Amino acid sequence: MTETPSFEQRLARAKFRAWHRGTREADYMIGGFYDRYHAHWGEAELAWFEALLDEDDVDVMAFALGSQAAPEHLAGDLLVAMQKLDYVDIPR
Repeated sequence: MTETPSFEQRLARAKFRAWHRGTREADYMIGGFYDRYHAHWGEAELAWFEALLDEDDVDVMAFALGSQAAPEHLAGDLLVAMQKLDYVDIPR
């Protein structure tokens, strides 16, 4: 029987997935968004972010930059926050 991961385990997995996208630009945008906002997330926000992580990097970047409309299930306040993100702390 498979055990359902806890909220904390899901957050840890989301952080890893956010910072290991495959391109540095996507890592900074998606990982930086995670770092800025995850501390205030509940179940709904984490579920949204997990759905975002399932999208291709090129599409996520386009949604965040506003050059491509996001699918309905991703539209909303969190995407607007991502579109307004103007600074991320880049680890060195």
